[in-house]
Amino acid sequence: MSLRDQAAEVLLGNWRGHNTIPAPGLYPHQWSWDSAFIAVGLRHLSSLRAQQELESLFGAQWADGRVPHIVFDPEAPRQGYFPGPEFWRSEEVNGPQHPDTSGIVQPPVHALAAWEVHASDPETSRRRSFLERLYPKLVAWHDYLRGRRDLGGRGLVSIVHPWESGMDNSPSWDAPLQRVEPVPPTEFQRRDLDHADASERPTDADYGRYVRLAATYRDHGYADGLQVHEFAVEDPVTNSLLAASEAALVRIAQELGEPAHPHEAEVARIRDALPLLLEDGLFHSYDVHGGDLVRGGSVAGLVPLVVPGLPQAQDLIATATGPRFRAEELGVVPSWDLTDPLFDPSRYWRGPAWFNITWLLQRGLDDHGAPELAQVLRTGMLTAANRSGFREYIDPRTCEGKGAHHFSWTAAVVLDLLATS
Repeated sequence: MSLRDQAAEVLLGNWRGHNTIPAPGLYPHQWSWDSAFIAVGLRHLSSLRAQQELESLFGAQWADGRVPHIVFDPEAPRQGYFPGPEFWRSEEVNGPQHPDTSGIVQPPVHALAAWEVHASDPETSRRRSFLERLYPKLVAWHDYLRGRRDLGGRGLVSIVHPWESGMDNSPSWDAPLQRVEPVPPTEFQRRDLDHADASERPTDADYGRYVRLAATYRDHGYADGLQVHEFAVEDPVTNSLLAASEAALVRIAQELGEPAHPHEAEVARIRDALPLLLEDGLFHSYDVHGGDLVRGGSVAGLVPLVVPGLPQAQDLIATATGPRFRAEELGVVPSWDLTDPLFDPSRYWRGPAWFNITWLLQRGLDDHGAPELAQVLRTGMLTAANRSGFREYIDPRTCEGKGAHHFSWTAAVVLDLLATS
């Protein structure tokens, strides 16, 4: 079976009628930024399903504009995932007729995905009024982030939980999490360890901190403010993808005959604010409570390459190809600095390479005048997927597969690379 056919088999097997789960077992519901990457790949199999993927997610958008990081499948076992709908209690905010969701968010890559889905089949998109219906929802989503989440007052979005970064267990969160008292492991039951090796997952102490932060947010009615959030961090991935998605909204607005200049201005505003996070050739997170950069070696610091016209792009390319990430040599990009003692090739976001991040970086490299390196990453991702069998993430040095099997965004990235390379 060809690599394309294998990737298609993964996505079609994980389809649940109106959306795609990230993977069987460990991830039985719909995840926000997963669905965006999945839609990008799914468009090469069915533009209709790709549109439905995003429509399904935005069907669970909250009245305040936030797009929740999980939309729970009512057909999935209620106890199959923790924290589930009984923990989040979203119905207390949204009412009983609204889909059950979590109360936190994930990085805003959705407008970028929506434009790619439209561009793959404009006729079907226009016939279904796909962009007309989604555009105001995307605008409301971005308005929520820049309005409710500028907790530092510096023009940058803050995440209020490590899960909101998408890079759940990154060492970047270790220091800001130290002020959070973990919930004892006796007071909750993890479900992730039913499906994955403990050596590849967050520790019980870290998980207890995640539970504490989420419960506090819930108990404050999901209100945003520094008095609520012990963890408030300006994250380069969230802000960079907001800029990239605003650039996509420029194209969407032009397609719809709407004013594009507000989105153009927003791209420029974020691009001008991002250097607040820059130091020594890498963007870092900023701890709003601590008032300082969280210095480290996260691949998040390279993701600003997706921002159009980024002045610091050449510095990031030098960092990506240097000893810290060795992108040209490896063909994939590790999630943490290879030279740092904290690098762990197996544990969640503390070293393994992820296909969605490397996919974003190859797009950014193409946009910033490094097509040869972008091609190296495209070839590297296809080789790694073929070796590892569509795993959730891989050891960047050996391509050994880690985490969940039959992972949807890995398959989606492969389909997109095969179709567009």
